[in-house]
Amino acid sequence: MRRFFVKNILFVVAVNLLVKPVWTLLIDRSVQNKVVGGQYGTYQALLSLSIIFQIVLDFGITSYNSRTIAQNPEKLPTLFPSMLSARLVLMGLYMVLAYSWALLLGYNGRELLLLLGILLFQSLNSLLSFIRSNIAALHRFKTDGILSITDRLLAIVICGVLLLYPATANNFKIEWFVATQVASYLVTAVAAYLVLRRIAGVKLQFVLHAPTILGIIKQSLPYALLIFQMSVYNRADAMMIERMCANGKMQADIWASAFRLLDMANMFGLMFATMLLPLYGRMLSNKQDVQPIVKLCGNLMLPLSFVVAIAGIIFSADIMHLLYKGAKTSGAHEYQIVFSWLMASFPAWCIMYIYSTLLTANGNLKALNYIAFGGVLFNLLLNFYLIPRYEAVGGAITSFFTQTLLSLAFAAACARILKLQTNIKWILALLGYLSFAIILAYGTITFVQVNWLLQAAVFFGVSTLMLFVFRFVSVSGIKQLANRE
Repeated sequence: MRRFFVKNILFVVAVNLLVKPVWTLLIDRSVQNKVVGGQYGTYQALLSLSIIFQIVLDFGITSYNSRTIAQNPEKLPTLFPSMLSARLVLMGLYMVLAYSWALLLGYNGRELLLLLGILLFQSLNSLLSFIRSNIAALHRFKTDGILSITDRLLAIVICGVLLLYPATANNFKIEWFVATQVASYLVTAVAAYLVLRRIAGVKLQFVLHAPTILGIIKQSLPYALLIFQMSVYNRADAMMIERMCANGKMQADIWASAFRLLDMANMFGLMFATMLLPLYGRMLSNKQDVQPIVKLCGNLMLPLSFVVAIAGIIFSADIMHLLYKGAKTSGAHEYQIVFSWLMASFPAWCIMYIYSTLLTANGNLKALNYIAFGGVLFNLLLNFYLIPRYEAVGGAITSFFTQTLLSLAFAAACARILKLQTNIKWILALLGYLSFAIILAYGTITFVQVNWLLQAAVFFGVSTLMLFVFRFVSVSGIKQLANRE
């Protein structure tokens, strides 16, 4: 199982490395630099609003479906039509509720048209995630990995042409960016369905049987509540910053600039979670010990997350200055501080991907929802206090403390419920590696007097070698994984 997991996760990471950083750093960032007047800040705030309302759009169906099909693959042909029908009903309800809330918040005119496009591509993205959850549940991880980049690959091509062709580049509109995503998700969702039909024999049928749909929604309710609460404490910051600050659009722009890079880093954590949910589900169903996979994920994700977070903090000014026009103005320090706080939370995100996914696969939704509710209260209260005083910086500080506390709570709950052994030696090794990486980072920028990109390369290179010294990765282990069946 370890060999199967490592081979597939390496493939998924590799294909995503080829596409998603290009989308984030070249396309999404270029759009923000191209449009003016805080348009991107408004887009980011509306995007956050749409994500918060994904409780209605998804209603936990994707997580519930992935766990169910992973444990009972034979149910897919009969369950798919009902799940698809429930999904389409919820898509309509989602768009009505999100649009109504936007009206109550005071959005109007062009903002509402922009929101309509965002809700469309979010609906299509959710539909795509549902179809992909079936493919992943069947452990077709490589196929799912290819589909996971198809939408972004299409969007890169379309947006790339619009950004490079002089006639469109000089008049680029944020609406074009949204329309591109609508088209890309639509094409990919159709392709994903055709793939699923070929490998599992599902049929495009709609079963609008109210008791069946209500039954699915009822079973998915705990998942839906969890997704809603996670959306609030993960995404409310941008909307609150845009609405609560005097210069809300510009502050939302600053937040979006910093959060984009954290979001890119989180893509790789999300890849692990996407594979781990059906993998954990199958292992738990078969009464297999999940602790080796948990430790393996910790060895792969946590040391690297420390390195990424420290690099983000140490080189924050250089990174922001390189990527964003706004960071070259008088507000440069604000960009740097927001980015530093957000990147500092990255290890906590990785811990949550490992342990909250395990609790989900084990069906411990009650514990997950209690912890998430605490996270929502803490996040909102701290945001209401800090954002009016420190604007985007206040939101970033809140995000760091929220994610850190939640990650510790999920790990503790996982250890208690699933009786995971506490490996003190492993925890000390992680803390030792973190301390070493901090010292190495400051030593690099102090004594290696070269361009900051070369300093970063030295830091990453030495940190990677130290993974072997601290035995998170071993040559013998790599050989065993390569040879074991």
